[in-house]
Amino acid sequence: MVKEIFGTITDRYDFLNHFLSLGWDILWRRAAVREMQFFKTYRLLDVACGTGDLGIEALRIYSDISVFGLDLVGEMMAKAQEKLAKKGFKGHFHLVRGDATTLPFRDESFDAVSIAFGIRNIPDRVEALKEMIRVSVPGGRIFVLEMTLPPHGFLRFINLFYLEKILPRLAAFFTKNPAAYVYLVDSIKNFPSPEVFSTQMARLGLVKVRRYALPPGITWLFIGEKPPADSASLSLSRGKGKRGSFCSKPFSLKDRGVPRAAQ
Repeated sequence: MVKEIFGTITDRYDFLNHFLSLGWDILWRRAAVREMQFFKTYRLLDVACGTGDLGIEALRIYSDISVFGLDLVGEMMAKAQEKLAKKGFKGHFHLVRGDATTLPFRDESFDAVSIAFGIRNIPDRVEALKEMIRVSVPGGRIFVLEMTLPPHGFLRFINLFYLEKILPRLAAFFTKNPAAYVYLVDSIKNFPSPEVFSTQMARLGLVKVRRYALPPGITWLFIGEKPPADSASLSLSRGKGKRGSFCSKPFSLKDRGVPRAAQ
């Protein structure tokens, strides 16, 4: 269902992200990227990359890295490919069609693995996190940028009012599928609290887990580090992804509408 929803809003997706967040989404991604460190593979994997904004921001700041963007929605990735060509990043940003719960990369392939506003759309969040940990190098960082409502108080009231009363009306005016943004509101309301999600990350073996509230109060940045490879705490992080060739599913515009693609 998520794939179908996002496939219908591609044309105005970037505009609506910036407009409906009042431009905050740009600063949220920048905050995540500035916490990244590249020290071994000099590769970033951005899961559920959408139209590529986080990876593009990373390339803007770290000119010596390679970015791999993975997504299920071919229409989004086609839009990302257009943006990369215009910005001159095409040779440094590699798009891959795939599922977050079965990443098509071998173990310990990336210094940093991120997912921005995507983890709440994945039914099996735990498996997705396990896979992100698996493909990260020891000492690498996992980044989750996500929206969740403040637990109580005036901030919760204001954000809930905006999400339930204002955002759907704006979306209805600007997009042909306003139901996509009704889904967005529901997914935010149902996402775990920052405390619960941080605990979930730690239970999967990540260390130095921390969280940062980003203005204006609805978005959080979660960061965890993968411990040394011989740590017993990694026993839960071994996922089901491929461990053979580095990457098995490069994306092509020719196959944007089907589950598999070839470069």
